[in-house]
Amino acid sequence: MVKHVFSAAFAAAALVGTAYAGAKGTRASPCPKDTPCCSLYGDCGVGAFCLGGCDPTMSNSLNSCVPGPTCQSKEYNLKDLSNVQSIDKYLGDASKVDWQSQGDPQIYNGDSTLLTMAQGTVGTLLASTHYIWYGKVCATLTTAQGQGVVTAFILMSDVKDEIDFEWIGVDTDRVQSNYYSQGNTVYTNSANLTVSGGSTASTMHEYCFDWNPDTLTWLVDGNSMRTLKRSDTWNSTSGRFDYPQTPARAMLSLWPAGLASNGKGTVDWAGGLIDWNSKYMQNGYYFARFSKVTVQCYDPPAGAQVKGSKVYQYMDKAATNATVAITDNMVILGSLLGTGDNPGTAPKSGSPQPTMSVDSVPGGIQGGGARTEQTATAAAGGPQASGTGSAGGSSGFSQGNGQGTGKGNAGSMVQPGLGRVAGGVLTVAVAVLGLFAL
Repeated sequence: MVKHVFSAAFAAAALVGTAYAGAKGTRASPCPKDTPCCSLYGDCGVGAFCLGGCDPTMSNSLNSCVPGPTCQSKEYNLKDLSNVQSIDKYLGDASKVDWQSQGDPQIYNGDSTLLTMAQGTVGTLLASTHYIWYGKVCATLTTAQGQGVVTAFILMSDVKDEIDFEWIGVDTDRVQSNYYSQGNTVYTNSANLTVSGGSTASTMHEYCFDWNPDTLTWLVDGNSMRTLKRSDTWNSTSGRFDYPQTPARAMLSLWPAGLASNGKGTVDWAGGLIDWNSKYMQNGYYFARFSKVTVQCYDPPAGAQVKGSKVYQYMDKAATNATVAITDNMVILGSLLGTGDNPGTAPKSGSPQPTMSVDSVPGGIQGGGARTEQTATAAAGGPQASGTGSAGGSSGFSQGNGQGTGKGNAGSMVQPGLGRVAGGVLTVAVAVLGLFAL
């Protein structure tokens, strides 16, 4: 198992295209007022920075981030992309779309969604628009195969509580399970789980997290494979339980751990460098196939601050069970220049374009959770996977005027937490940190 060094909240961003020199956010030094929202990677901005993945503990204020829409019990059959919107188009209205995307998702045979990864890209991510604050969350999938290729299914909160399933492309008989609390790396948290009944790459299996306030269980095909007790995670130094306990989004991702520009530990953990001429590629890309995701919401923890029903809102930077409230303070941005503090209004037809230059769409894919030893920079200009008309079109990520036009490489991805080396699911979707200036 590779041990990554978690670096200041996904801060060391490797950039694709133009170098990014914007502000960074930490708990000790939050983002400034003009770019108040801190992404999972530690970059400050507006717009999409203030939506899913916005860390309130590192943002200018707790209200800079848009509160997360509450849990929705639902079965998501991933047969089309009508409920998917790219990160440069999504403004926070979870009643309209179920998934936010980065990269190039494709529909397979009318019954499932492929997460694709072509040469010159860093994969694909789907993140749920509704959050989960305890529940049973399952995904039915086949994994990508090949050295250096990683498939992931994770739950990740905005303050970096994380629960992982992760598959290494050279090991199709096992899945790695892991968890993290507020991004703190503990190398002994990971455990390998054997998958029986057929290869993870060729046979559909169901993987579930059964996440309760006091216990967390990983299941494969209905069989309990591992259980963690909250009571066993007490940290006497910090005076808190190192147990995932804050509202999280479900994330599905495919990312290239085996890039030559990644850290040696990451490449070795992933089985070696990626072969872009591999027999495991089809139609010019690696792929993982997801057919279904189900969410069964559980009640909030005992003593939760219930002041409404629409969103989860952080009331204190301690970011624990006791400091999250359920309120009706729903926020939808008017444009990608909006923030939680100042959502703004949608531009009127014919109105002048804003002259303000500010980062509004974080680049990369939050799918490699705890893996951040790498200093990967995605190769620009490689072949692009063909699109299928997904909402928002291709998913290059723009920085600049906040219009979110997003042209560029399909399948751009960033790995959250560039300082940490491990096999966790923070690992799942983040391989190249940074913003795309295209």
